Amino acid sequence: MFRLAATDPESKARAGTLTTAHAEVETPIFMPVGTQGTVKTLHPRELNEELGAKIILGNTYHLWLRPGTEIIEKMGGLHGFADWPNALLTDSGGFQVWSLAKLRKISEKGVTFRSHLDGSKLELTPETSMEIQSILGSDIAMLFDECPPYPCERTYAEESTALTSRWAERCKQWVEQNSAGTVAAKTDGSIVKKQHHFGIVQGSVYPDLRERSAKDLVNLDFDGYAIGGVSVGEPEKEMFAAINNAEPFLPQDKPRYAMGLGTPTQILEMIARGVDMFDCVHPTRSARHGLAFTADGPIHIKNACYADDPRPLTQDCHPHLAGFSRAYLRHLFKAGEMLALRLLSFHNLDFYLRLTRDARQAIVAGDYTAFREDFTARYTAKAK
Repeated sequence: MFRLAATDPESKARAGTLTTAHAEVETPIFMPVGTQGTVKTLHPRELNEELGAKIILGNTYHLWLRPGTEIIEKMGGLHGFADWPNALLTDSGGFQVWSLAKLRKISEKGVTFRSHLDGSKLELTPETSMEIQSILGSDIAMLFDECPPYPCERTYAEESTALTSRWAERCKQWVEQNSAGTVAAKTDGSIVKKQHHFGIVQGSVYPDLRERSAKDLVNLDFDGYAIGGVSVGEPEKEMFAAINNAEPFLPQDKPRYAMGLGTPTQILEMIARGVDMFDCVHPTRSARHGLAFTADGPIHIKNACYADDPRPLTQDCHPHLAGFSRAYLRHLFKAGEMLALRLLSFHNLDFYLRLTRDARQAIVAGDYTAFREDFTARYTAKAK
């Protein structure tokens, strides 16, 4: 399922290949977020053929509420419904449990909450989360977990971490009892799981709880491991600490995934700490507000200084944008044209995907540390 191709001699950075039922995914990898079964403003063909995205995300909670699993199953699962040919990862719904704090109640059984759409009462349990993801047919299904808030008292963090471990056991039992993730032959005759399952390490800011959570999940032997409970309002140093406190206890021969992160420089730092997979809404959300990522740092294309700027967004930008000036892009935003959102979303995802591809090449070449330092120095130079 996961094989390492190279490791960096001066850090914990790794280059590997993750084999799924729908695609071979080379890591490190950034995964565009398709919450509602679509990456906002982009056509699947753009993602696949022009950006080369081998894996994207879908959101279990949102797709369960709308349009519902019955419709998606009838349409051939999420791959068929969204016309997506490559790999899909679905989250468990646990993060939405965290974000809907005012609408939910957590118990040993699971979570009861009010739908953000119509206020109806719903229940999400480890078993229902795994069942929904099985119906969605994602290549990677995340285990149902409880994401503690930041800041978080130690007593709450201890109870939450233990609950996540118990829920992980129930997720595994459901998978085993329902034959989810059984092997299937690919067209080339190789054998691969239909669905992989990743545990989610929790523990808030407490190092011993991160260690305990990682060990509990590794003992259950999942296909990969995510580090959750980050990007929930904590300072950056706590974000990196969460990675450092979990990574030593995760197996070398399985992928590691930092959930919901991050900025370009944060991603490079976490690659250096041994993380293989990333997702974040930052590139597409920023694009919709006129923020474009460049090697020299982000720029706000709506600023007046670009009103008569004839240059392309960057000198090495994707051919999809190369014919458009900064002045034209600014005009599109000022005129409220949809093309503005599409072009900047495309560009920002290209930037993130290219960044992780370049990181992989640097790891294979044995000079990742120099690559990271050079990129960071240039990217942050204007801020100094």
